[in-house]
Amino acid sequence: MLCAASMAAAAAFGQTGSVASRVVPGSNPIIRDKFTADPAPLVVGDRLYLYVGHDQAERDEMFNMREWLVYSTTDMRHWQDHGPIMKVADFRWAKADAWAAQTIAKNGKYWFYAAVEHDATHPGKAIAVAVADTPTGPFVDAKGSALVTNQMTPKGTHSWEDIDPTVYTDEAGTTWIAWGNRQAYIAKLKPNMIEIDGPITEITPPHFEEGPWLHKRGALWYLTYASLDRSKHRDERVSYATAASPRGPWTYRGELTGSGKYSFTIHPGIVDYKGKSYLFLHNATLAIGDMSGAIGRRAVTVERLHYNPDGTMRPVVQTDAGVTAP
Repeated sequence: MLCAASMAAAAAFGQTGSVASRVVPGSNPIIRDKFTADPAPLVVGDRLYLYVGHDQAERDEMFNMREWLVYSTTDMRHWQDHGPIMKVADFRWAKADAWAAQTIAKNGKYWFYAAVEHDATHPGKAIAVAVADTPTGPFVDAKGSALVTNQMTPKGTHSWEDIDPTVYTDEAGTTWIAWGNRQAYIAKLKPNMIEIDGPITEITPPHFEEGPWLHKRGALWYLTYASLDRSKHRDERVSYATAASPRGPWTYRGELTGSGKYSFTIHPGIVDYKGKSYLFLHNATLAIGDMSGAIGRRAVTVERLHYNPDGTMRPVVQTDAGVTAP
């Protein structure tokens, strides 16, 4: 049996082989055979599905992401690998970069929103939408063109502001989509789920960098995101804001958690599952073979999330134990 220190070390560094086989199931990182990033959870019945990007950077590459993967669990300890659900090449108008994505269920189908690099007809990052009959696909391009292009948000000073879509359907059945890098945007989706309905509204909260996650609890809306105060911090942290309406005004609530270990980026995903709340993130602690963690080789983690009586979220400390902690 491993001593506590050895178990913690294995959990922290994702060692492979005989040591990895004795890592506690469900400890962080939760996926250890591939580098994964940008976690987006979805609960369907008794099962939690987790959609992730697949980091495939070699040596000194920054990002190399060509496909999206999905895993699922019924106990938050053991994860079933369902394989790739889409490749960026499945969007014929896109040329690269299978970046952050999220899937939601509506109208009996599963809608997948993802950031990609558009081809030369609309240079810059764009948001794609795909659809499937089951949570594990097969997913197909639902629109045949981008839902959001760089030209639709002209305020931004760079070509990658239209990334990291997050989607949420409220009690009235209206689905909202938020996204952004440096600037944060929100809009309604039409009932067909493949068109923007009405204006795009800027809702940029303090220190917003990227990776927004939209959810609602009671009457309160939450926008949780990767933040970066360049005057103080080198790496992204997670901050959040709340509002009575998805278009704001949004009230900044501060940092939810610190940076992911060894990682410049971080990406929150929040879900309630079987009576508990969870915060999914990523760091760069995993090593696979001779490939160590890096900016383009990240690893998904999960922690318990708790709310205060006033609706604010308690700060989260990232751990190796994750949900296996007492």
